[in-house]
Amino acid sequence: MGEMTPPPPDPPQPTAGAPAASASRLLRFSRAERWVHRSFALLMGVCLASAALLYLPGLSGLVGQRDIVRLVHVVCGFALPIPLLVGYAASRSFRADVRRLNRFGQVDREWLRPRNEARAALPVGKFNAGQKLNSAFTLGATLVMLATGAMLTFPDPFADNVRTGAVFTHDWLALSVAVVVVGHMYKALADEGINIKMISTSEIKISDVLDEKYLELAVRVLHRTFGLDQ
Repeated sequence: MGEMTPPPPDPPQPTAGAPAASASRLLRFSRAERWVHRSFALLMGVCLASAALLYLPGLSGLVGQRDIVRLVHVVCGFALPIPLLVGYAASRSFRADVRRLNRFGQVDREWLRPRNEARAALPVGKFNAGQKLNSAFTLGATLVMLATGAMLTFPDPFADNVRTGAVFTHDWLALSVAVVVVGHMYKALADEGINIKMISTSEIKISDVLDEKYLELAVRVLHRTFGLDQ
């Protein structure tokens, strides 16, 4: 048995106050990693959006071709693992990041401590504990939804009680993923000191009210958080 190769050291981060004119742009992720992230995010977004169109009363009435929406949902659901598998097979940097995400040590536990004022000074490396937990949850949820989705798409081999359990698990896990995505967004805004004054919700949308001076910063934070600025 060969010894597991440790991941390469984290890439250097730009120093605060470095002149922008003399410093070239430092990319946090390789082109292959950005492709994996964007492809997976697109597929997951289509799955969540199509599920909302099929099951939320406020949206389902707007859909005329439910069979097409259902087909799009199924195809994108079964395609979810493809970007991850291709990235793992083709990209050395992606495999290195997978090894980083799979390590959880004392520094990560310290990072998770509530009201830890020293959090910013912790040597967390490329990924902090929150990002590691989010990645683990997303991967686990994807595998479970893929399995339960297969049971719902091809129900004949399964007993009624198994299919009922699959429906329950699939629907509630999809709702959990949506909650985690929204929570990820609000956590990113809170980390930048952006205060949300009011939140209005309905069956089809969530609206936030914040000071106008924070608007541009909030857009930049969300673009950075979900990899839309790379």
